Amino acid sequence: MTAMEPTTHTTHLDDGRQITTDVAGPDDGPTVVLLHAAPGSRRFDPDPAVTESSGTRLVTIDRPGYGGSTSLPEGVVPTVPGFADDMVAALTDLGIGDATLVGWSAGGRIAAAVAASHPELVSRLVIVATPAPDTDVPWVPDEQRGAIDMMRSDPAAAVAQMSEMLATMTADPAAAAGMVSGGDADEAMLAADPRLRARVEAMVAEGVAAGPVGLAADIISYTVVDWGFDPAAIGAPTTCVYGADDPTVTPAHGRWWASRIPAADLQVVDGVGHLVIATAWRDLIT
Repeated sequence: MTAMEPTTHTTHLDDGRQITTDVAGPDDGPTVVLLHAAPGSRRFDPDPAVTESSGTRLVTIDRPGYGGSTSLPEGVVPTVPGFADDMVAALTDLGIGDATLVGWSAGGRIAAAVAASHPELVSRLVIVATPAPDTDVPWVPDEQRGAIDMMRSDPAAAVAQMSEMLATMTADPAAAAGMVSGGDADEAMLAADPRLRARVEAMVAEGVAAGPVGLAADIISYTVVDWGFDPAAIGAPTTCVYGADDPTVTPAHGRWWASRIPAADLQVVDGVGHLVIATAWRDLIT
């Protein structure tokens, strides 16, 4: 087995669910935990050549309903802290602590919640292209706000309702992959790097293989219910990385995070959009 071939692990939770994790790289290398975008899955390395040359031990985790991880039981309201607890259970099961935690897009909220509640596990936090709350930095399309407002009256039913709305989109993984990229800069990057396009599409295909429930749960956790953690409680050194040409998650979102996490700085990368994680990967993990 080469250094970068992943080993898949299964963590069994007390409620009967399982969380699936991939681990690749040397056991004695510095550990980087990557929490994926929405939609997404553990099947993603932003730049395998950089990861391998750095000697990094890369850990990637499927959130509930994505890839190999069991979805939440019907009627259970998904929350960011709940997802964070699942990630902590997986890391604890693997004996992982003192790691760099990288959260891309929707994964950034989960990474931040882990850093806030379990500082002993996180030596450094990296938040990549993660939206701020829509109430503070508007980004949710106007046509979706009405449906989200209605779901707040019955959060327990919201995942099923959101899944129905997303069913057509997630039936085509190639189309769903468009949810984690956007704008002319990302399109140019994907056109120039077919291997990156293939990795993004494979990540999304694995994530939506069981349908839209993982994506639906993610969306409900950060739009319908309260985030449930305070960024000011994060003590780890934090870097917020955003693409200057991201048409949806603009650098204004990075300024929101950097202004609320005590030990945070903001880096804006020119000429790239939501896929900034790929171009900035070397700087993020070294």
